[in-house]
Amino acid sequence: MLRIQTVLALSTQEAIGKAQRAGDLAQLSIPDVVIERPKSADWGDYATAVCLALARDARLAPIEIARRVVQHFPAVDFVGSVSVAPPGFINWTLDTGWLQRQVDEVLQTGEHYADVDLGHGRRVQVEYGSANPTGPLHMGFGRNVVLGDGIANVLAAAGYQVQREYYVNDAGTQMGLFAQTLYARYAQALGEDVPVPDQGYMGQYMIDWGREIADQYGRQFLGIPREEAVDRLKQIGLHEKVLTNVRADCLALGIHYHLWFHETTLYQQGQFEKVMSILKENGLLVQREGATWFAASHHDPALKDEVVVRSNGLPGYFASDIAYHYNKLVERGFDWVIDVWGADHQGHVPRMMAMMRGLGLDPARLTLVLYQLVTIKQGGEDIRLSKRAGTLVYLSELIREVGADAVRFTLLSRAADSQMEFDVDLAKEQSDRNPVYYVQYAHARMASLLREAEERGFSGQDANVQLLVHPAEITLIRKMVELGEVIEKAAVNLAPHHLTYYAQELATIFTLFYRDCRVLPRKTGETGASAQETAARLQLVRAAQVILARTLRLMGMGTPESM
Repeated sequence: MLRIQTVLALSTQEAIGKAQRAGDLAQLSIPDVVIERPKSADWGDYATAVCLALARDARLAPIEIARRVVQHFPAVDFVGSVSVAPPGFINWTLDTGWLQRQVDEVLQTGEHYADVDLGHGRRVQVEYGSANPTGPLHMGFGRNVVLGDGIANVLAAAGYQVQREYYVNDAGTQMGLFAQTLYARYAQALGEDVPVPDQGYMGQYMIDWGREIADQYGRQFLGIPREEAVDRLKQIGLHEKVLTNVRADCLALGIHYHLWFHETTLYQQGQFEKVMSILKENGLLVQREGATWFAASHHDPALKDEVVVRSNGLPGYFASDIAYHYNKLVERGFDWVIDVWGADHQGHVPRMMAMMRGLGLDPARLTLVLYQLVTIKQGGEDIRLSKRAGTLVYLSELIREVGADAVRFTLLSRAADSQMEFDVDLAKEQSDRNPVYYVQYAHARMASLLREAEERGFSGQDANVQLLVHPAEITLIRKMVELGEVIEKAAVNLAPHHLTYYAQELATIFTLFYRDCRVLPRKTGETGASAQETAARLQLVRAAQVILARTLRLMGMGTPESM
């Protein structure tokens, strides 16, 4: 899709250069031209303040610079007018004819109308979800998977080759506690007095899984050495219980991963030994207190060194991080890796950058997206989450309660670094107060209009889009062509929450168009719009439906034909 802001920025630089060559401006360096939306629509569609930045060196008033630059602005087909506003802004208004033509352009291009090619085919891996596989996903990780999938969606629309990956960290202390707890619950289900270990997992789900395993396998795991039984139950719990549940939750949300990568393979296939050798050769491993440490302070004296091999000889979890990222960035060769982590991992970011430098990799190839946790509210009260204490709101329960679309939209509706509240009662409400319902209802209304038009024999074929001159029509088209900018902003900032705001704005503007511009005449013989105007408006509705449906799909939501 045409990137309007990019064209305007380049054209402004060209105009400044022409003004300099013509002697209208002094020869000086041209700063970056930033194109923004004006605060008021009365000022136009786009604006730049670059002339304010030029004023000091040019020794002219910004508004005079703007006047001189505008005189040299090249012809651009989508620009209807260029104006100057105090204290020195250049404002552009889109050409009405160009806007009208975008209706046909949307319909000819289809859902790829708003694609932007920022990535140029670069390979990016987005790793999200990746909860400790010690129980069903709760709402805290619901935000993780929805945010990560939204990021992957906008990057794909922005020209990147995207791989979606779930990291199953099935090695280490937490899995040991999980296995010991499951063994205890299994034995208890068979009448044995086996206590749950300290720091074990106390949720009801562990009792249920222990009983299910006892029903399926009987007493066979009580007849073998406990260590062997715990290991067998660990595998059963991981694959038959945890991952089965996680996959089902992701499927219910419409999330599909390309790869489920198991931490244990890092040790089985030798990546751990390989990275330890690299770090040792680079002088970044030190022995202290009987353990092996990664010398993060070697790169930044402000950083603390981190244990990679404990004094008991077992690798620490940072060792897995190093091996996993070596696997992603070197062995699999992704150009860019994005990890979606909870905000409680904020302190790990500097050491991850030190790890990148330690492996001889550009830190810019790794981005860590940190998100704040979610507060669940129902009946006006907050619900606390704790996996170990067993006080959980499982993601599967919430999906059943409010629906997958409401879960996705709500969890995507705030910037990742913002605290958010999930109001269960509001998510279920079928009214304009519920943004999920409001946006999807707009799509259903579009579909209903088009069905009725077909039933009544009205067609938009060969429509003359130049008849779309009503302010409500032009405003709707203006909003439709913004989707490419929204995708670009979401991709650049890894911020898919912009889609939720755009969807609500588009739904509101369509509703106003529907109110002010009758699309189909009443069945009582009302004349109203001419047949040509009706055809043009039907084309506009079709195009608006394409744009809104694309927005919904980028958020991972359904596009209902009726509600």
